[in-house]
Amino acid sequence: MTDLLTGPASTLAVTVTAPNDSGLYGSFAGRQVSYVLLACYPTDAANPRPDYVLPTGTVVPHMQTGADPPLLADAATRYPMIMFSHGIGGSPISSDYLAVLSTLASYGYVAVAPFHGDKRIFDVRVDDLSDAVALLPRLGDFITLQTIRPLSMSAAIDLMLSHPQWRDHIDATKIGGFGASLGGETLMLMAGAGLTTSIGLSWTQVTVDPRLKAVVGYVPYFGQPFLPAFGRDQHGLDGVTLPYLAISGTADTTAPIIETAQGLARLAGTRELVALTGVTHGFDVASTNDIFTWTLTFFDAEVRRNLSAREQLSTMASVAGGGDDRVVIPYNGLSSF
Repeated sequence: MTDLLTGPASTLAVTVTAPNDSGLYGSFAGRQVSYVLLACYPTDAANPRPDYVLPTGTVVPHMQTGADPPLLADAATRYPMIMFSHGIGGSPISSDYLAVLSTLASYGYVAVAPFHGDKRIFDVRVDDLSDAVALLPRLGDFITLQTIRPLSMSAAIDLMLSHPQWRDHIDATKIGGFGASLGGETLMLMAGAGLTTSIGLSWTQVTVDPRLKAVVGYVPYFGQPFLPAFGRDQHGLDGVTLPYLAISGTADTTAPIIETAQGLARLAGTRELVALTGVTHGFDVASTNDIFTWTLTFFDAEVRRNLSAREQLSTMASVAGGGDDRVVIPYNGLSSF
């Protein structure tokens, strides 16, 4: 992305220096990696900036360009911020992901997403069990891809809280995360989870960023039964207190719901697991309203700290209409209010 910029000085971008630990960062240990960020934010309906149509036909609404300042709906408000981490090999401007960012912004959140640029680290896809098995000979490269992602997310928070156009418009005490697929794992690692670092299923903590208050993972990647993401039997999640809502598909073979359930059961804080019946790995259009309703209610409860939203989650069993959604692990957040 940095090679495509026509105005790099006015672009939201960060540079991460990987720690000098070859066990976690392989050949990238000690090296700098740059990331471009996309930010979507609440604006007024009268915003005069035109939409920008991508070659795919996907529309970036009211595109801000150059050094133009953000046109916020209320310049005197400090907005909660949601950090968005996309799936492996994707980007924030794919149609499904951009829809999530735009929706979050329309409900009063500043949504920020790095272009992870995964293929710079390791060109891989994990679409099914056979792909996951094929990873084993190059597990070290896959570890590097996973460990550097949460560092980019923390660097993005640093930038937004210090940037002259943004620092006075973001509430630093209300920062959440939304992760899709591998992005769901990325945000868990950001909260201090231990990542599987050997075929023997030992695990190592990558980082801890206490600014992250709550996360929603959509079809979040918690690994495969033979290679869980967070160590043997997901023990790398023991003691992690990050409030986490997982929305998983019962027919997902890339991110099996059984691994997600095992991982969430180990969390020491607020957690909930919602199953979408028959949904595979990817954004399920039929479940759009279900996904957004669960997500926004959870953020209202755990990022905005809204008691009525917490009470609603404690009684919600499903969302009317859309796909077939049901609670597998009930919300337990009221006790921590």
